[in-house]
Amino acid sequence: MEGITLKYIPSFVRTTNPGDIMLNFVQTMTDRFHRASAVLFNTFSALEQPVLSALPTHFPPLYPIGPLPLLLNQLPDDEIKSLGSNLWKEDPACLEWLDSKHPNSVVYVNFGSIAVMSPSQLVEFAWGLADSGQQFLWIVRPDLVTGDAAVLPSDFMAETADRGILVPWCDQERVLSHPAVGGFLTHSGWNSTVESIVNAVAVISWPFFAEQQTNCWYCCEKWGIGIEIDSEVKRGAVEKQVRELMEGEKGKELRSRAMKWKWLAEEATATATGSSYLNLEDLINNVLLSTPKKNSSN
Repeated sequence: MEGITLKYIPSFVRTTNPGDIMLNFVQTMTDRFHRASAVLFNTFSALEQPVLSALPTHFPPLYPIGPLPLLLNQLPDDEIKSLGSNLWKEDPACLEWLDSKHPNSVVYVNFGSIAVMSPSQLVEFAWGLADSGQQFLWIVRPDLVTGDAAVLPSDFMAETADRGILVPWCDQERVLSHPAVGGFLTHSGWNSTVESIVNAVAVISWPFFAEQQTNCWYCCEKWGIGIEIDSEVKRGAVEKQVRELMEGEKGKELRSRAMKWKWLAEEATATATGSSYLNLEDLINNVLLSTPKKNSSN
C-alpha cells in the first residue's frame, strides 16, 4: 500500500487502545484465516495486485473472485438473482423518476446502511446539493442522523422539489447501472465501491469508519475514480465538488478512468477466460470438491 498515510488505515486498526473490541475481533478473525482451506476476496487481480501479491506468504490459498455482481449476472436462475442482503425495504419510485432524466444528469447520494451523521452535517450536505444546481437522488434512511430523525429544512425541500427525490432506500445496483446516474456521493463502503466500479460511476467519497477511509484513498489516489470530501462537511465544498464531478474536466477524467476499470472488471469475470472466473473454478475443483485430508489431531 505504497504511499498510504495513517489517516487512511482502517479505523479499527488505528486505535491506541489494545483492548478495543473491534481490534480484537479483527485479530481473532485473522488468526482463524490460517485454519481455512482458502480465503475469498470480492475483488479482482488487476484492481489490487500489489496487495494480493503480498498476502500469500501469510495466508492460505487466496481466490480473488470479484466483482461478485458481474459473476451473479451470469447465472440463469432468476430465483437466485432475487436473493439480496439489503437491511431496508427498497422504494422502486426512484427508478421511475430516473427513467425521466437525461443520461449522466443525476447525482446519486447514499451513505450506506450503517453510517450516521450529525444534524448540522445533514443540513450542509442538503444545501451543498441544492446550491450545486444538479439533479439528485438522495437515500435518506430514518436513522441517518445521530440520535434524531433525519429532518431536512422545509426551504431546502421547496427549492429542490423539481430536481431532487428523497427515498429511504433503493436497489443500489439498479440505480448505479441506470444511464441517468452520472456521479455517486458515497461513504465508500466496499460493496458500494465495487458496484461503482462495475458500473463505471465516478465518486465523491465521504468515508465514515472501518475500511472506508482505505477505500477512499484507493479510489482517489490509486484508481483515479474519485475525489474526497473533508470530514468536516461544508456546503460550499459539497457544491464545488458536485459541480466538478458532474460538469468539470476533473469529472470527465474520473469517468474515463472508471470506464477503464469497468472494462478490466468485465475482463476478469469473462466466462472461461477471466482471472476471477478461473479462480472460482479452481476454488470449486480444488477446495470444495476435493477429498478432505484427515487430521490426526481431530
